[in-house]
Amino acid sequence: MSTRRRATPVPVLVAAALLLVGCATEEDPEPTGATGSAGSGTSSSAASSTTPGSEASGSDAGEDPNVPTFPSGVGSAEQAASADALVTVTDVRTGEHDGFDRVVFEVDGEGVPGWDVRYVDDPTQEGSGDPVDVAGAAVLQVLVSGVGYPFDTGVDPFVPDGPVPGPGAAVTEVVVGPTFEGVTQAFVGTAGESPFRVYLLEGPTRIVVEVAHPG
Repeated sequence: MSTRRRATPVPVLVAAALLLVGCATEEDPEPTGATGSAGSGTSSSAASSTTPGSEASGSDAGEDPNVPTFPSGVGSAEQAASADALVTVTDVRTGEHDGFDRVVFEVDGEGVPGWDVRYVDDPTQEGSGDPVDVAGAAVLQVLVSGVGYPFDTGVDPFVPDGPVPGPGAAVTEVVVGPTFEGVTQAFVGTAGESPFRVYLLEGPTRIVVEVAHPG
């Protein structure tokens, strides 16, 4: 039971009796950098299914040496932004995959963004310190660094119409907060404090947060 906490394209064509059916999936490029939460763990195979509007399935992250395995415990995942980073978050989306739920923070601009991802007991908004309501038994805070305001980056920001729904197995929802002093804040509601991993994809640039399914 969840609680409320304060705080390429590959076309496939089949023709039969003048009927043409096509479908396509996006193949993610190889990750260029990765970190995992504290602890050691075993590998987990990557995406096998997607839902409408979710991040498309990509390469088998569990078999790619550039992607960290899921640890046995939980801790934090941190990566500094490049010195020239000045990006804007342009999209946030979720997807359910084999053994984990995925949250993708897509950015556009200059340089490479950084991140600080960890579980928090009391979600509060950067700057104001106001508590933030997030649906879930636990809350994962995501800080994207190297961020500039739209008038500095020239990039239109992602403006959510309320929380971004999660698949539900591990991620319940994503609450995207404001940008403050070069950091965009978001909270990922989860079914519990499950292990997670974080890595970077390019073309376009995306910070990927994957939360293991409970049990």
